[in-house]
Amino acid sequence: MLLYIHIPFCDSKCHYCSFNSYVDKFDRKGTYMESLVRQLHHDLQTYEISKHSIETLFIGGGTPSTIDPALFEPLFEMVDPFLQNGAEITSEANPNSASRRWLSGMHDLGVNRISFGVQSFFDDKLRLLGRAHKAKEAMAAVERAAALGFDNISIDIIYATMLDTPDRIEKELGTAFELPISHLSAYELTIEEGTPFQQRPEVRKESVEASRLIREYCEQAGFNQYEISNYGKPCRHNLGYWQYKPYLGVGSGAAGRIGHKRYYPHTTIEHYIDAPFHKDFEPLQASDMVEERLLLGLRSDVGVDRNILESPMQERADLLTEEGKLLLSGSRYCNPDFLLSDEIALFILG
Repeated sequence: MLLYIHIPFCDSKCHYCSFNSYVDKFDRKGTYMESLVRQLHHDLQTYEISKHSIETLFIGGGTPSTIDPALFEPLFEMVDPFLQNGAEITSEANPNSASRRWLSGMHDLGVNRISFGVQSFFDDKLRLLGRAHKAKEAMAAVERAAALGFDNISIDIIYATMLDTPDRIEKELGTAFELPISHLSAYELTIEEGTPFQQRPEVRKESVEASRLIREYCEQAGFNQYEISNYGKPCRHNLGYWQYKPYLGVGSGAAGRIGHKRYYPHTTIEHYIDAPFHKDFEPLQASDMVEERLLLGLRSDVGVDRNILESPMQERADLLTEEGKLLLSGSRYCNPDFLLSDEIALFILG
């Protein structure tokens, strides 16, 4: 069982961001955090979650580092009996708001993994993306977290922008690997509807070469690729999604999946605060779940169990295995080239 908690507050809205986040509703922080506790308590009881069954907790956003650690205390007190020993507890953070006090407070609460939204170590690229920090602040934040005792630190990098060149990619990753990090996520810039970049499609420069360069540089640094965008020490929470484990989603803009249903709480903060128990449900057919497991498994080293596929799908997967596009290990298909994951999945689905 996984647990995701969504914090929808941000200091500023990045030009590429389509996530459920707000820069103008900080006066609702206290009541929002109280509603998170109410929903969490309700869901733990409703879904009969047993003690010590939650493997990972991930606090995402938005920007969790805009919330004072003291406001997180009731959440941690409630979830503590349900966490497994050695549970991975991650919080996302922005370099400009992850102060020494905030990092120390979250560490004291039990957070043992920090994921920094760095996005770039070039100031001109940070300005292009609409980020609120500078490269030096990002480097200082990572060093600060390590000095405070975090030994599992991840950073996000965005590529495929108009400013990226092979030389700049190499320098950017070189800077990253000089820092005390254990994990790196490299996300290709996408132009999302309703974002400022929708009016500036020229900022994106798609490049398969860039993806392959990133993989090469990461693996040279000892950060092996385990998912299409992720390198290094695997994030157990994300692996849980790709392994198709059930998960609770708490907060405005979160999502959860228990059994054959996916659910969504209210997306607007005001509605969520007023009715944190409300959920919109999406029923999942068996075929939907097979398709999702196929798409998720082939973009990561989780792979796909042959036994979940119907005979025609197995035949198509076997054909790809004969051609060397898939590997069959025991009863599990593995994908040696994550960049082809979607094409392979669609072919198998027929």
